[in-house]
Amino acid sequence: MSWTHLIRFIAAEDSQEHLGQLVDTTRDIGQDTLDGVQISAYLVNGDIFSGRVTETVFHVKQLLSPITKEQCSYIRCLGLNYMDHANEAKMQLPKAPILFTKPRTALTGPYPATINVPKCAQDETSDYEAELCVVIGKSGRDIPEDEALDYVLGYTASNDVSARALQLTTTQWSFSKGLDGSCPIGPVLVSPSAIKDPQTLAIQGIYNGAVVQDGNTRDMIFSIKKQISYLSQGTTLEAGTIFLTGTPAGIGYFREPRIVLKDGDEINVKIEAIGTLVNRVRYE
Repeated sequence: MSWTHLIRFIAAEDSQEHLGQLVDTTRDIGQDTLDGVQISAYLVNGDIFSGRVTETVFHVKQLLSPITKEQCSYIRCLGLNYMDHANEAKMQLPKAPILFTKPRTALTGPYPATINVPKCAQDETSDYEAELCVVIGKSGRDIPEDEALDYVLGYTASNDVSARALQLTTTQWSFSKGLDGSCPIGPVLVSPSAIKDPQTLAIQGIYNGAVVQDGNTRDMIFSIKKQISYLSQGTTLEAGTIFLTGTPAGIGYFREPRIVLKDGDEINVKIEAIGTLVNRVRYE
């Protein structure tokens, strides 16, 4: 059997890293991790691209990012891709997807993994962006829009952590958004068989227990189909590519008063049918 809700984790049984299929796919395992609820998973043999579910059950000692740095070939991110976010930024709607990238070293996982803010960004301008994350499952180029979702391996939650002072000093965003640990994803990778339409998902950013972003993926300016098709023009999208698909309104920089990520804060991304990506902030 193929997996539908994939996790990567350290097992309580042997303290080794494994892939697993959630036993109870209705649970929000990000919240369960915080609450101390035991998480069970059927072991998955193979890798994320071809793994098969077994009948062996292990229990989670620690959740990890669903995809490793080694499996991730590229992190592609879209800026200004929600109508309400463009309105709060008082910016014109883009005519084409706005692309920036993060290096693989930005990738990290869910709690207990932390968002580490380096000294160069400890200026009280670190910010959050709740986003739906798409993982590409097979390589492709010049992908037609009506075939684009066939290339998706799965969906998860992500946070496009941004250093705003660094971002505003240049027109290129990759450095300010690509610091180590600035791309947490997780806690579970959900297959397209379990999420038929990725443009119907409620998405929230939750800062220290308060909802600060409350949107829906239907409000994307460029749908996931359009993103994949447009960005594959003349460009091979390799298996393992990650797409961060944009954020709804409510980022800290535009709030009154402003919200910034400080040492010890908790910032969560909750997405319908996926669950909650939980992270705490740590100043290096």
